[in-house]
Amino acid sequence: MNKKDRPIVVAITGASGVLYSLRLLETLLRLKKRVHLTISKSGFAVLGHEYGVKADPANFSIADLFTTNYPFAWQPTAEETTYLRYDSVDDFFAPMASGSHQTAGMVICPSSGATTSAIARGASSNLIHRAAEVHLKEKRKLVLVPRETPMSVIQLQNLTDLARLGTVILPASPGFYQGGKTVADLIDFVVARILDQLEVEHTLSTRWGDSC
Repeated sequence: MNKKDRPIVVAITGASGVLYSLRLLETLLRLKKRVHLTISKSGFAVLGHEYGVKADPANFSIADLFTTNYPFAWQPTAEETTYLRYDSVDDFFAPMASGSHQTAGMVICPSSGATTSAIARGASSNLIHRAAEVHLKEKRKLVLVPRETPMSVIQLQNLTDLARLGTVILPASPGFYQGGKTVADLIDFVVARILDQLEVEHTLSTRWGDSC
């Protein structure tokens, strides 16, 4: 299978900032990229707290994630939903749990401190941890998007250990040099950097020097 046709694994955990992951999902599906999605139990809780999402893990629908509170006002079309596969965080028989299942990379967005710790220590207890372990051992692109501040020495050490193993540590730290004026602009800045790491072409933001 051509690498560009391989699915991208997206995992949502229980850190604040789920709007980054929603915008990432929207962009990938609109670009007709195959996505394998899994969400931790805490991830569902944060989705509900921050955006009023009432998604049922046992009867999941991608449309449930994009409520009227979603600031980009988007709902997936019937065709776009065909590019998404959802797997329960407890399902260790999901394709992403096996190294033989080829992917174009994995993004954990946002990545909680507990998730980062479990991956760094090889202590897999759910599908997200296992899929990340698979990407590490298979030397595939793994992107972690931590959104917590300040960070303890323990958290910094975990991120350092993962970086040494080849993980891309991409904090949810939007830049202001492009003149972003809205929250949506700042969200797109971070999501654009994630897409760059996945080698996905996009038009979410301009590039430095493009106007020169």
